[in-house]
Amino acid sequence: MMLALLGLAIAVLLVIRVPVALAFLGPSVVYMWINGQSVGNALREVFNAANSFPLLAVPLFVFLGALANHAGIADRLFQFALAVLARLRGSLGYVAVGTSLGFSWMSGSAVADAAALGKILIPQMVWGGYGRRFATGVTASSALIAPVMPPSIPAVIFAGLAAVSTGALFAASVIPALLMATGLIVVVWLLVRRNPKITRGEFDRAQVLASAKGVILPFLTPIIILGGILGGLFTPTEAAAIGAVYILLVGIVQRSLTLKGFVAAVRETVLTTAAIMLIVSTASLLGYILARERLPQLMTDAMLSISDDPTVFLLLVVLLCLILGTVIDATAVLVLIVPILMPIAAQYGVDPIVLGVVTIIALMIGLLTPPVGTVLFVVASVSKTRIGEVFRGTLPFIVPILIVCLLAVFFPGAVTWLPGVLGL
Repeated sequence: MMLALLGLAIAVLLVIRVPVALAFLGPSVVYMWINGQSVGNALREVFNAANSFPLLAVPLFVFLGALANHAGIADRLFQFALAVLARLRGSLGYVAVGTSLGFSWMSGSAVADAAALGKILIPQMVWGGYGRRFATGVTASSALIAPVMPPSIPAVIFAGLAAVSTGALFAASVIPALLMATGLIVVVWLLVRRNPKITRGEFDRAQVLASAKGVILPFLTPIIILGGILGGLFTPTEAAAIGAVYILLVGIVQRSLTLKGFVAAVRETVLTTAAIMLIVSTASLLGYILARERLPQLMTDAMLSISDDPTVFLLLVVLLCLILGTVIDATAVLVLIVPILMPIAAQYGVDPIVLGVVTIIALMIGLLTPPVGTVLFVVASVSKTRIGEVFRGTLPFIVPILIVCLLAVFFPGAVTWLPGVLGL
């Protein structure tokens, strides 16, 4: 009864659009007070949740992505991809996926990716006759590569909560992210064939060489970050700091990062980090309450009564994430369900790295689905398009992303192969 009332209170607050962190904090504090727990203990739980060394990588990776955005790296990646793919029919569709894939190595946030690339890609595609629904759909969907491909901010949060290797989770995410990009390209090819207005461009070798000069230094970023982590040279937190400094130097050397842009990047980092950490902290308090009410044990018994097959368990996790991801911020869902799912996964013998990849991909689909759909709102805002139109544009592209998630469920060896090769 207590859990039901707590859940009802949170649901009501979310429906009336109270910020997620406050919707979690208010009912949780009331629960603590009713059950004789001090408010001081509640606040201690909130602060302790943020006092985590692995989570220090979050603001640093956010800063890295913000710097890359304000240094014009997304624009240079777009120009390079456009020059290379000019001869393909429907090249701008492929450029959208390719640019998102390239930028994902520097930005672990789908929202940042969608905001940075949407301003560049969508007007170009609409002007080129691709249709606004297609333009917004492919841009929003391609942005989901960023939170899966390392350096992924959700992966950092999951690794910190589950006490698993961030480097191993990064390595395990590479193949699914590449498969997502491949699936999106296939959908682009299918949709472009049906639009006779879309034609081929002209390949210009000089333009390719000129645009390549602007992306050589940024392309070294993932080598520095992932090479250092996977090679054991530094921790993910140290890698995030080194990557941010490197992008800062690239912006200065290429004279593309102004003082105004630097200040804007710092401001974005502070606001984004504050929002993430507030959600992490308050969701952690709610997680403490759920553990006190023995919800993990109840869920374990319920799931085991359904089936003892690990694949069935992962399918139930996907279903849970798809449902929760539509109504609650993905970060909050991670903080809530990871401590609950980890002991259940152990009972089923599921590798926590596989659980992490499956959970992250399934939750990211929620970024494209109303009513929360953060990426939908961002793309709608930058393109001045109605939310419903953007959502309809994303529907064909959600299919390959969901297929990749199911492939990770049914073929977990594909997820653990690369970490195994690297000895992680």
